Amino acid sequence: MKRWRAASLALLALAGCGAEPMAAESTLDGRPPIVIAHRGASGERPEHTLASYELAIEQDADFIEPDLVLTGDGVLVARHENEISETTDVADHPEYANRKTTKTIDGKAVTGWFTEDFTLSELKTLRAKERIPRLRGTANDGKFEIPTFEEILDLLARVNKGRAHPVGVYPETKHPSYFASIGLPHEAPMLALLTRYGYRGRTAPVFIQSFEVGNLKAIRAKSDLPLIQLIDGEGGPADDPALSYAAMATPEGLKAVAAYADGIGPNKDMVIPRGRLGTLGEPTRLVHDAHAAGLKVHPWTFRRENYFLPLADKGGINPAGHGDLAAEIRSFLAAGIDGLFSDNPREAVPAVKQGETR
Repeated sequence: MKRWRAASLALLALAGCGAEPMAAESTLDGRPPIVIAHRGASGERPEHTLASYELAIEQDADFIEPDLVLTGDGVLVARHENEISETTDVADHPEYANRKTTKTIDGKAVTGWFTEDFTLSELKTLRAKERIPRLRGTANDGKFEIPTFEEILDLLARVNKGRAHPVGVYPETKHPSYFASIGLPHEAPMLALLTRYGYRGRTAPVFIQSFEVGNLKAIRAKSDLPLIQLIDGEGGPADDPALSYAAMATPEGLKAVAAYADGIGPNKDMVIPRGRLGTLGEPTRLVHDAHAAGLKVHPWTFRRENYFLPLADKGGINPAGHGDLAAEIRSFLAAGIDGLFSDNPREAVPAVKQGETR
């Protein structure tokens, strides 16, 4: 997911989502907030690996989140981006050296190796590595394969047998308009797999998310599964240059989102902005306005490393050190969020449970 930039606050203020203090909120439906394991327990295992998802399940996450891209032979696999040099050892494979290329993805030139230029069997020869090694080390590099979406759903089918409250799946369609433009659309294979594994209806333990709009509307026309519109503090959907995320975050924009989606997944700084020194400000109106439109709010991303934490919650000056993630989460729970994405369900799950008893 995209990084916050300082210019975002000005855009949000213009859009009516500025840092105006708000009273404490409850969740939209009164139920406890959910913890979404962001790319699995990616603070402890290389992201988007079965090992990462399995650890998140062991740590009692409510949902696991696979980002979905496609192979050249049309198979959905879990990678944060279709460019895979940051998260796999592809650069160490001389047999694939000639696959390195430059492409335009969502209007930006990107150089590297891309999933759509590999078959699934070729991708299975690669191994995952840590995306941010300076903060998390490399002890688990080279151990794990790239999983398919079907393998992830198989994992959930096994662990959910006999569970009263199944662990859900929260897939994101990555660059859907780009993939559709090269003849590899997400919708049909994703919906077919979800249907095969029994995900049907509004109460199914699934949310489908996207930063784009068109594919969510296309999915809504074919399915009644819950949908989440992702929004960032700046820019806009890659498939609609005339639309900005700032406009989508206004009361009018949120009503438009509610016509096809069940919730929003905002950059967390859109819920509680940070000051210049990294201090948390006051909650904006975003949660209040989204709830008024009937939308759930699942902000991203909560991480335990000092590098990512607000000033007051840092545990020291070492960027890789761990601070008080629970304290940051409590601030957002008080703002009424309905769930949150975290790389660290080990800390996030008890923080949310403790927040329920306060």
